[in-house]
Amino acid sequence: MAALNTKSDREVRFETSKGIKVVGSFDKMGLKEDLLRGIYAYNFERPSAIQQRAIMPITSGRDVIAQAQSGTGKTGTLGISILQRIDTALRETQALVVSPTRELATQTQGVIAALGDYMNVQCHACIGGTKMGDDIRKLEHGVHVVSGTPGRVYDMLKRRVLRARNMKMLVLDEADQLLDRGFKDQIYDIYRHLPPSTQVVLLSATLPHDVLELTQKFMKEPLRILVKRDELTLEGISQFFVNVEKEDWKFETLCDLYDSLTITQAVIFCNTRAKVDWLTRQMEAANFTVAAMHGEMLQKERDAIMTRFRQGASRVLITTDIWARGIDVQQVSLVINYDMCVNRENYIHRIGRSGRFGRKGVAINFVTADDVKLLRDIEQYYGTQIDEMPVNVTELL
Repeated sequence: MAALNTKSDREVRFETSKGIKVVGSFDKMGLKEDLLRGIYAYNFERPSAIQQRAIMPITSGRDVIAQAQSGTGKTGTLGISILQRIDTALRETQALVVSPTRELATQTQGVIAALGDYMNVQCHACIGGTKMGDDIRKLEHGVHVVSGTPGRVYDMLKRRVLRARNMKMLVLDEADQLLDRGFKDQIYDIYRHLPPSTQVVLLSATLPHDVLELTQKFMKEPLRILVKRDELTLEGISQFFVNVEKEDWKFETLCDLYDSLTITQAVIFCNTRAKVDWLTRQMEAANFTVAAMHGEMLQKERDAIMTRFRQGASRVLITTDIWARGIDVQQVSLVINYDMCVNRENYIHRIGRSGRFGRKGVAINFVTADDVKLLRDIEQYYGTQIDEMPVNVTELL
């Protein structure tokens, strides 16, 4: 890992994605036999586009900035790369994955554990809202990989319970959010506790220019594997808007759509926790079955809601942007933006909850008179077209 430096913007140089080797088969990546068994047991048949380009450079030890659309296998990329690099005979933490939400950190831990099933790998989720004593016991006993959220990870490093002397890799998942104002200082604090030689890998679907500039402070000649912004709109996801004119008309519109929502599974996004709670009460009062989740809920409650939704016991989930990043539930084929995204970067993350890994999906945006400019801004930013919702929208699900 590079020491903090003060290069001017003009001096910043990245190696671009031109000339990056594309490896079309897991068998040709020189991976450990037990890791290959885990990959195929996890039902990965062939690597996705980002996996074909990023796994080899990461496993070679290079600092890498990898940008790819939601649902294209970024978690698999980091999981396979980590498992290839660690030495399971050494019961010490060798890789640290930091994620912006507890759900994403837990999901990543599950993917790494599953891919490493034949390697006897110990991977621990180190997240807020859980008993600190459990973390301390687990970490003192020794684990190979830690997947966590910034606050709890930094706390464990500071207490020297999370031992960093054998750390090889730091992975920042959804890096644009982690390097935003809310987490940036904590990420730097974590970084300062790791050995100078630690490899740094950044993964995200969106990497704004200011975030790329920030990476100069803690990455050494990173290889950039980027997709153009106009390629970010996800293939296979049909995007529509419903003109509701006034805020008051949204609820009735949602009730009219309810039968379409439950054909598979749907996620409804609101911009605030208060709106999630209000909409949930309104839907339940109208005898519609829904589940709700946001950051103010206890972790145990959030876990239970996630489990029920993954199992299909609840079919409609109302949530904030806490659910927009990286959460993978295979059956979700419909996303509704009850409130339009204020942050245009989050739009791509929200609609990426449907159409995972190439499947078809539908995104519907409720647009009031005040939202028209936001919608046009998103269209222009991603070079996409969002049409008015057709009457036969259920046929697309």
